Amino acid sequence: MSQLPSKQEILNWIAANPTQTAKRDIAKAFGIKGAARIDLKRLLKELEDEGHLEKRKKTYRDPDSLPPVSVLLVNAPDEDGDLSARPLEWQGEGPEPEVRLVLRASDPALGQGDRILGRLTRIGNENAYEGRLIRKIGTNPQRILGVFRKGAEGGRVMPIDKGSDKEWMVPEGATHGARDGELVEAEQSGPRARMGLPRARIVSRLGDPSAPKAVSLIAIHQHGIPDSFPDEVVAEADSMKPAGLSGREDLRDLPLVTIDPADARDHDDACFAEADTDPKNPGGHILWVAIADVAHYVTPGSALDREARRRGNSTYFPDRVVPMLPDRLSGDLCSLHEGVPRACLAVRMRLDSEGNKIDHSFHRGLMRSGASLTYGQVQEAMDGDPDAQCEPLMKTVIEPLYAAYGALKTAREARQPLDLDLPERRIELSEDGRVTSVNFRERLDAHRLIEEFMVLANVAAAETLIKKKSPLLFRVHEEPSAEKLEALRETAQSAGFAVPKGQVLKTAHLNRLLDQAAGTDHAELINMATLRSMMQAYYAPINFGHFGLALQNYAHFTSPIRRYADLIVHRALIKVHGWGDDGLSAEELERLEVTATHISDTERRSMMAERDTTDRYLAAYLSERVGSEMTGRISGVARFGAFVKLDETGADGLVPIRSLGREFFHHDREAMTLMGAESGMIVQSGQRVKVKLAEAVPVTGGIALELLELEGQEVDSAPACGKGPRRKAPGKGRGKSGPKSRPKSGVGKAGPKRKLVRANRKASKTARKISRTRG
Repeated sequence: MSQLPSKQEILNWIAANPTQTAKRDIAKAFGIKGAARIDLKRLLKELEDEGHLEKRKKTYRDPDSLPPVSVLLVNAPDEDGDLSARPLEWQGEGPEPEVRLVLRASDPALGQGDRILGRLTRIGNENAYEGRLIRKIGTNPQRILGVFRKGAEGGRVMPIDKGSDKEWMVPEGATHGARDGELVEAEQSGPRARMGLPRARIVSRLGDPSAPKAVSLIAIHQHGIPDSFPDEVVAEADSMKPAGLSGREDLRDLPLVTIDPADARDHDDACFAEADTDPKNPGGHILWVAIADVAHYVTPGSALDREARRRGNSTYFPDRVVPMLPDRLSGDLCSLHEGVPRACLAVRMRLDSEGNKIDHSFHRGLMRSGASLTYGQVQEAMDGDPDAQCEPLMKTVIEPLYAAYGALKTAREARQPLDLDLPERRIELSEDGRVTSVNFRERLDAHRLIEEFMVLANVAAAETLIKKKSPLLFRVHEEPSAEKLEALRETAQSAGFAVPKGQVLKTAHLNRLLDQAAGTDHAELINMATLRSMMQAYYAPINFGHFGLALQNYAHFTSPIRRYADLIVHRALIKVHGWGDDGLSAEELERLEVTATHISDTERRSMMAERDTTDRYLAAYLSERVGSEMTGRISGVARFGAFVKLDETGADGLVPIRSLGREFFHHDREAMTLMGAESGMIVQSGQRVKVKLAEAVPVTGGIALELLELEGQEVDSAPACGKGPRRKAPGKGRGKSGPKSRPKSGVGKAGPKRKLVRANRKASKTARKISRTRG
């Protein structure tokens, strides 16, 4: 009879051979045969009862260790971009072990929330494992934001995303106490239920969706923007003390001033200019731009740094800001308040009379703002009506600033950056958060002055770091693709203009097109088409230039309060100048490319959230005017209808194909037109229209319009609601011997009104392609 091993010998075998833990594997290892297997079974049962082993189907394992193959939940990447995972099968009594994922080049991309089957190998005696991907087995439950509608057996969630019309069923017991009409966040909890609806459970209640201040809250949740700081981040910020003069140049006597919007929430840049007294530079200027020294407070690897990188940038809504940094920094220590000493990184630039930069130098200093001014104040002062604050600054500060700007304008005209004329909307809110008016922001020379100063400072930062051979993050804007350029060319030709072909495209060519269209009925169309042809700007450690600004070397330096990219550039400047140990770290250099991708993504996320919030505010503002007639211009066409930009508010609405007219409409993708099959009526971008507001849904931001007039001619449109006469496409319809046929495009059927979200689902896909190019 074979001798039985001791309990400790069995445990040692299982620990050493985690893939061979079935009873027969153990028996074979110890040469146990016949009746001795009964005694082995008894030993294994005792070890199980004592808690040393856990039976898993037909195998045994140590409950305080993980099985060699386990289900894992992927965590968010750490600050180095490395992935780890949570073991979902951990049942031990001690701390949960760490699983570090090791991916091969052939493995699919993994992200936070992915569920995978992984092969685990223990790392020495650590409470940690190395995990290798076997396969993906699913993802984190899908989540949506919606309005809860209570029912007899639970209820439903109606999505607020205008790109979705899928309802979710919430069983009784999974409502989380939500009330009818309440804004909720839900996650999918099971397969489709009866009537084909997916099951969901409510995970959080967000209150009344019609409440004015819920508009930005919807966008924050919908786009996953972090809106609260961890306690350790707040504590770290609160412990900060103002920087002193030690190790800095004293710039407090420079009459630097800040110039910002009247409602500015932070002041992170200041400027000063004076005439250059060097006789070798007649008519030249000295220009200073000082930026808050955020890097002094937000050091590499700190809790503040990790959270700032995670956020990537601040996000701005009409009623609130979701900042990149806590208010102790963004609104206090890193805000250049009037009369208060503040740490800064400053650049001194010498310009010739034509606005060309002769040289520049960077300085780490301590400054004191001489005045906090607004754009309106400064512009009125230059227009001859200075207030009490600006009057004493005219000769020493304001006029020299405009003199330097005059020189920079000359250089700008020679450089020919893209000069789009697209007014920016300004949404005015009452104290309780309701929209009181929608206006277009006035563009003043004071705005352009600050923009030109900031652009030049950004160029100086990039040039310095390139010269010092330091890695950095460039702001990249590539030239339009051939496909986008061809689309612009076709739009221009349809309006009677031309875009050069067969030569290297320059911004000057596009500016010539914009100048030709200026003052004509096609001006807005050409500006929008040019914008659509642009590529999305992004961050990268490789320099591809900035097409829109017509600059070869460009980086972001001037807003480290609200952009992590600028903080990286500040740290690089600190490192190359040897100003301290808070410069760019070796760890940051290793993950520069990962950081570039991440903050490019967070920037796009913020842009989408800001755009969606504007859409919802505009829909809320217009919802009280349903039935009103308005004028506008067609801004685009698609197979499902025409987009119209309204003159008064700049809001974008959709004229569904069914309400264009009582006939079938052919969609020509290449010509970007819709043409009536019987009337020959052509609908295309740039046409003036009169429309009736048919519907405005504040929760989704969707706006539906009914076409009344096209280029001054009345349109016999189908009713926006109810049933209207139908016209079949030529050659289509039901024959005596054949089944009913439908137009291939699926458009042109006037009939019962569908939910606005169905049209907006398609419209939003097109709208996502139109994103603003930011310098």
